[in-house]
Amino acid sequence: MLQMSKSSKLGLLAVVGFVLAFMYIPLFVVIINSFNAAQLSSWPIQSFSLHWWEFAATYEPIRLALLNSVIVATAAMIVASILGTLVAFALNRYDFFGKSTVNLLVVLPIALPGVVTGVAFSNTYSNFLSPMGIDIGYFGLIVSHATFCIVMVFNNVFARLKRMNPSLEEASMDLGAGLFETFRLVTFPQFRSSFLAGALLAFALSFDEVYVTIFTAPPGVDTLPLWILKEMARPNQASVVNVVATVVILLSLIPVYISQRLARDDDQR
Repeated sequence: MLQMSKSSKLGLLAVVGFVLAFMYIPLFVVIINSFNAAQLSSWPIQSFSLHWWEFAATYEPIRLALLNSVIVATAAMIVASILGTLVAFALNRYDFFGKSTVNLLVVLPIALPGVVTGVAFSNTYSNFLSPMGIDIGYFGLIVSHATFCIVMVFNNVFARLKRMNPSLEEASMDLGAGLFETFRLVTFPQFRSSFLAGALLAFALSFDEVYVTIFTAPPGVDTLPLWILKEMARPNQASVVNVVATVVILLSLIPVYISQRLARDDDQR
């Protein structure tokens, strides 16, 4: 095991502390400013109040944006969970021509800039589907989110499948269990934690997405991140934006934390 000197440990802790401070102090500033009684964000804060939280709770555009974010993220998570798991099984259990290419194509959307993905879907919807009389609307937003969310589920399930012992499934089928019964009783329980972790990460990724949403959201439909982006151009809405941004931070932490716990439990098996 590599031993570090005391000075090296202190230097490493200082670097880690600096990086963490650089990452999270701006978030804490946003959270604290959400309790600022002033209409405009300011520092230092002169007085604290829950006024803007009460206003945000009853402000209809925010509630609609939150509902849209939850619906889109949930639908994208479901689609990504099904497709990501199927692709993971196909690439793990079978050998076929173009296997490495399929693997690359599945992972590629997460590596592409969101602007590129958004422009690609926008052009597809407006230049190909609309002239054919197909108005994909809200469903198109879900599809565009699901494309990059698939990677979250695929990576988690695929990594778990590679560590699974196939002899357990073979023993189950030798004892008379059918294919679906073996999957339900033997296979799925072994990768269930990884599946749920990937699904939760997919939800968090979709919930926070803004670039793809800009290009694919139907007219008049705002998700919470898109609403924040639009309201940033109005200085008198800064305090409300801080409240909504705080809600997004907190809601994003929940699925990420749970997915990390599930992944940790899965690694300990």
